[in-house]
Amino acid sequence: MSTTAPYTAETWPIAAAMLPFGSTDSHGGPIHDAAPEEWVKHLRLVRRLGFTEVDPTDTWVRVGDLDEARMADFKAVLDDVGLTIPAISTSRRSVMDADRGAEYLAYSHRLLDKAAELGVPLVSFGFFQDLTPAQQQALWFWLVDGWHDDESTEARARAASLIRELAEHAQSNGQQITLEMYEDTYVGSADGAVQFLKEVDHEACGLNPDIGNFVRLHRPLEPVAEMFEKLLPYTNYWHVKNYLRDEDPATGQVMTFPVPMDFGLINYRAAISRALELGFRGAFLCEHYGSDGITVIGKNHAYIRDVLSSLID
Repeated sequence: MSTTAPYTAETWPIAAAMLPFGSTDSHGGPIHDAAPEEWVKHLRLVRRLGFTEVDPTDTWVRVGDLDEARMADFKAVLDDVGLTIPAISTSRRSVMDADRGAEYLAYSHRLLDKAAELGVPLVSFGFFQDLTPAQQQALWFWLVDGWHDDESTEARARAASLIRELAEHAQSNGQQITLEMYEDTYVGSADGAVQFLKEVDHEACGLNPDIGNFVRLHRPLEPVAEMFEKLLPYTNYWHVKNYLRDEDPATGQVMTFPVPMDFGLINYRAAISRALELGFRGAFLCEHYGSDGITVIGKNHAYIRDVLSSLID
């Protein structure tokens, strides 16, 4: 299958996630507060791996909290390194957090405006919350039960209302928002995500089908192709990563492990092909947990380029 798209295989925006770099600089201090030279060290490696796009991810630098002078520094660093930002992802800053929800809502609004200053067309939000102490101690945090959203009618309605508020703000800036799928949240399954999106009911809000978040769980898994068929029509940003998954039908035991995109359970060639057929025109974000994460992310970037080259006229 080939398709006509607004990008070529070489120009389609494919961003690197900054998660592998953590939140500290080379001196052990917060990378958010570091000198611009510290940002350059990380971003030059991203550029060296072939990326022309990056998603700062607010576990690295909180763009929404940069003052005017630091924003100028950040823009200068991006220009110097040769990177642009197709989207900014938030992490564990749920507007429904019982203790900090109001703070995170205000942050989300600031981030939309700061992103607009950078010319960033989309911001990714989610409902997943802080890791529990047990999750922080685990080798793989996703194998320990974490936050569960309140599914009461009142809570769901408030969640949808707050996301609609952010979508309205984004639209006024000429932007979109997307909701990152994550277990045990309002967008914690394919059907649940589509239903919640309908409750938000705003054209500036789409879905981020981060199916890897579900493949890695030691739980029953809906067939991946069926999930994508439900989600791709609403997808406007796409976090991509992959996991090996083995299921023992006799015992029910499940084993999973993070691997490069072309090795795992998800057939991304088929998924990307179907996404293009359904009109997906958003950016990709390459993620990976464990090992030399940034190198694996670089390999995933090359893999996506190769897949796109076989699909685009």
